[in-house]
Amino acid sequence: MERSLGQTEAHALVQVIRQCRLCADRFAATATAHSPRPLPWFNPTARLLIAGQAPGLRVHESGRPFTDASGDRLRDWLGLNATQFYDRRQVAIVPMAFCFPGYNNKKSDLPPPKICAQTWHEQVMAALPNVTLRVIVGGAAHRWHLGTRTSVTETVQSWRSHGPHCCPLPHPSWRNTGWIKKHPWFEAELLPDLRTRVKELME
Repeated sequence: MERSLGQTEAHALVQVIRQCRLCADRFAATATAHSPRPLPWFNPTARLLIAGQAPGLRVHESGRPFTDASGDRLRDWLGLNATQFYDRRQVAIVPMAFCFPGYNNKKSDLPPPKICAQTWHEQVMAALPNVTLRVIVGGAAHRWHLGTRTSVTETVQSWRSHGPHCCPLPHPSWRNTGWIKKHPWFEAELLPDLRTRVKELME
């Protein structure tokens, strides 16, 4: 079993991740030609983990996770206000890549570079010994945290089978509005259960 990191070690890890430049050449070659800006957002006391994909351009510019329409929707799904959501003592936000991956030539988001999770994720998880609920957002996070190889729809549809400590979600992008309408069980069954679990955890 991996050794849990102490408070001092965890804070040092945050600082090291902020200085990461592993993908500088990769990002420079994208349509956005941007520089790395890692956004680690976690504290060892956190009990709720938001395991997502990667920051978007607005988040890259703001320097704060989920400061976009997807964040508004995700906070609604969780039943959290912004103050609760950004309280690092309670909520850790750990995407599969800490930096904005950039756009391709069609202005579509590039996928999270795998090297980020390969380099940092085991260490970050060791820095979060108090997490009791993982909210796992999007296919890349599903595969890493749950070991699934099914589609996002199939994974989210089987949310009950992942037990009380994990809850898979689709990405909260507004592009998924059609998906939500097509699967009414998501808002009718999954979200009320998730909000109850999150409320109990935050009290």
